[in-house]
Amino acid sequence: MRRSVLFPPGWRLLLPLLAFTAAVFIMPIGVILWKSIHDPEVAALLPATTASLESWSDETMLPPSASFDALASDMRNLVEVARIGELALRLNREQPGFRQLVERSAAKIHDEGTPLVETDRRWSDPASWRLIKRASEPYTPRYLLNAVDMRVTPDGTIGRQDEQRQIYLRLFARTILVAAIVTGLCALIGYPFAYALSVSEGMLRSALYFVVMLPFWTSLLVRTTAWIVILQRQGVVNELLVSAGLIADNERFALIYNFFGTVIAMVYVLLPFFILPLQAVMRGIPGQYVRAAESLGGNPARVFRRIYLPMTMPGIVAGGALVFILSLGYYVTPALVGGRTGQLISNQIAFHIQSSLNWGLAAALGTLLLMLVILISMVFSRVVPIGRPQR
Repeated sequence: MRRSVLFPPGWRLLLPLLAFTAAVFIMPIGVILWKSIHDPEVAALLPATTASLESWSDETMLPPSASFDALASDMRNLVEVARIGELALRLNREQPGFRQLVERSAAKIHDEGTPLVETDRRWSDPASWRLIKRASEPYTPRYLLNAVDMRVTPDGTIGRQDEQRQIYLRLFARTILVAAIVTGLCALIGYPFAYALSVSEGMLRSALYFVVMLPFWTSLLVRTTAWIVILQRQGVVNELLVSAGLIADNERFALIYNFFGTVIAMVYVLLPFFILPLQAVMRGIPGQYVRAAESLGGNPARVFRRIYLPMTMPGIVAGGALVFILSLGYYVTPALVGGRTGQLISNQIAFHIQSSLNWGLAAALGTLLLMLVILISMVFSRVVPIGRPQR
């Protein structure tokens, strides 16, 4: 019996894993990517209006009267099924003020039989109809543009968002900054700890492992809440400083609910993810390499820089990449201890999913975050030297 060239023996054993990965990883990512550009909501709520506006070519003029009748009919139907609020909320995302316009016009049409054009003078403005026509398109770049503080202007061009709505690029920059700081602090703290862990034996090694693994044995919520107790104005740190006379009672530091609190809590939570892969690499480095370099006259600093550090670079890259990528998407810790200045892009994604119900924008932000992770991973793998000692 001939063996398959494409599939190794026992490949069928991988089918459950492949199916699970496709169901819980690949498909959700595909849905996120799809929702970031697909928006059939307005077309589904206004079917007659969408159909009538397809033949409207001269957008500098008002659409034909059939479009007015179609919109009035669609609004009347939405009021009867109690879905007019969905339309008002969706159009208000395109243009602030449209929610009041739609709800008030729909009420007058349904309750009083008022013609659409008489309910509000804005229905006599072609810009309002252009907005509805654009919003009814099933595929749109608006969510992705909004995620980078851009928008489609009323005349159809792409421009910057209003200054008060330009928040996402700043959040992306803050997220990258926090991830870089957390990764750097984890490297500074974790490298000597990982070295001590790799060279220790017996009870000392067990004790060090216990210290590293302890955060994994408590829930993330408990770990984060503990930092609130430690860093708040009436917390442990400020109480010790006041008791020692280093600061006055009315000069307590604001160490929580800000950028500083977010960084400190995230370093504590993510530090084990840097230490564990690094110490595994360190334990695999033969000790005779360092001893040989020292016997050839190399001082400790030179031996470390030329021999030991390059050989531990795979562990640094693995731990650093793990911490950095986890930091980019962290949500619980910034939500609990971040305050106004410590919020990250993940908090905005959660807000649009849970509160504003703007899933398209949440998907667009998630898509950009995914692209950012992929880009940084590619750059990191090319820029950071991994492997053999330097000559």
